[in-house]
Amino acid sequence: MKRAYLTAGVVSALLALAACGQKTETQAEAPTAPAEPAAAPAATDSMSGMNMASAEPAKTAKATGTVTAVDAAGGAITIDHGPIPEANWPAMTMAFKAAPALTQGLKAGDKVAFDLKLENGGGEVTAIQKQ
Repeated sequence: MKRAYLTAGVVSALLALAACGQKTETQAEAPTAPAEPAAAPAATDSMSGMNMASAEPAKTAKATGTVTAVDAAGGAITIDHGPIPEANWPAMTMAFKAAPALTQGLKAGDKVAFDLKLENGGGEVTAIQKQ
């Protein structure tokens, strides 16, 4: 009789472990969908609070800043800008896409006002003027 109880206990334990193992394997095999980004706070001191990924259509924003680098051949301009509320970005230095025609005549140190097209977590300068 002891043997029957012992065998039943062992079988129950094995079935419980197998069920736990199957659940883990099923979870491991199932592709995990990326988590939706949480809404970021309005202004932060670090990039951790930024909501740069977005599935929304392109937005536009206006900002001001100081040019720190121009790469006309690469189609980029780096600007040390103030907060951009439309993008939920704090003040920072950031490289933006820009058509070479827009960057002509600009150099590091120039104070600028610029318009951005915000899309896919980044920005593209659509207009820029020295201040």
